[in-house]
Amino acid sequence: MTMSTSLLARAVALAGVLAVARGAGAQTRLSMGDAARLAAKQNGVVDVARARVAQAEARAMQRRGALMPDLAAGVQQFERTINSATFGFSFTNPVTGQALLRPDGEVIGPVPTLDLRYRLQAPLLDLGKYQGWRASQATVGAASLEVEAQAEGAAAMAAATYVRAARADAQLAARRADSALAADLVRIARDQLQAGVGIALDVTRAESQLSAVRAQIIAARSERDRTLLELRRVMGVAPDASVELADSLAGLPVLTALPSERDALTAALDGRADVKALKAQEQAQQQAAKAIKWERTPQLSALVEQGVIGRNYERMLPTYTWGVQLSVGLFDGFRRVSRLEEQVAVARETEAKLKDLRAQNTLEVRAALLDLSSAAEQVDAVRERLALAEQEVAQAQERFRAGVAGNADVITALLSLNQARTLRNDALASYQAARVALARATGTVRGLP
Repeated sequence: MTMSTSLLARAVALAGVLAVARGAGAQTRLSMGDAARLAAKQNGVVDVARARVAQAEARAMQRRGALMPDLAAGVQQFERTINSATFGFSFTNPVTGQALLRPDGEVIGPVPTLDLRYRLQAPLLDLGKYQGWRASQATVGAASLEVEAQAEGAAAMAAATYVRAARADAQLAARRADSALAADLVRIARDQLQAGVGIALDVTRAESQLSAVRAQIIAARSERDRTLLELRRVMGVAPDASVELADSLAGLPVLTALPSERDALTAALDGRADVKALKAQEQAQQQAAKAIKWERTPQLSALVEQGVIGRNYERMLPTYTWGVQLSVGLFDGFRRVSRLEEQVAVARETEAKLKDLRAQNTLEVRAALLDLSSAAEQVDAVRERLALAEQEVAQAQERFRAGVAGNADVITALLSLNQARTLRNDALASYQAARVALARATGTVRGLP
């Protein structure tokens, strides 16, 4: 059952992505979970994190390339002249004993030279470079986990924005309902005035209330449109893409029971993507420090250079250089020691960040559980108040229609109903925000329905 639900959620998310990709003309209905998963796939910060993974992979490839042979080929054609005085000795005729070259030097040449050869140099044993390559691979893994952490953060932001958009939509619907009641009150007051059983003051009061509600509708519509713009931005879709909320604020799921604090803390301390990313980053830094230590070990390499050289292509003579080199670093001005100390300090900094993150996660879980429990109680309380406010409006309208009271009581009841509806929306939004915060704290935002 869990697997089929997960597959269905992924299919819905994929359908949402495809619908948005078709352009602004496509109507996209998104649940809160769909918005979270869409943001996790294509939010800007996630794309930046993916680019960093590509950078880390390229650096790892560079480190790996240092373990491979270097092969080069070249052709040189040049002429040179030589001052014989730079030899440091003189050539003499063995028979006559006379100098073959002038003692104060003379120019020999120009001598044309043609040189064709290739050079192969390969490391046979270099444990420092090998450990550096492993450290770069660990960095790639840490960068990949950072993508997951950024995706989880983007999903949480999208879910929170979705809740705000749903609240704004609920506020707009509430103000429209208030407007309908206010318009009905204006109609009744005018009818009574025309029938001679009402007064002009009642009409003025009703019209004033209707005007105030219309102003509230304008503000609510603006807030709804602005939150939808923010939602599009967080999800990474086009600003003019048509997005519709599939879930109303009152229709969002409500937890039947709070999860246990122990299970939530376990998920927060071990399962969150940002915790895993920091752990991987710490391990990569420790691996980098280990690589610096291995740089002290001897390095063994081989060199093969072979080619032909001569004055022209008619007479070329083969030459070669073959050799094996063993080198050991004895003293480097304490640069390696300083690099090691720096890397160890960086690892300690990451360890401190991980410790602080665990403490923050613990706080977030407990705070989210408290907020969720308190919000659930507030929802029950405001629902009772809303029912009483609706009952008060009905009774005041009945008295006003019967002509036993003016519409002042009706307007007072309408104001109370307006406030009760706002409080209900605030309570529902607070509950869903706490639910998102708990999912963020436990690293399960992308699993929201």
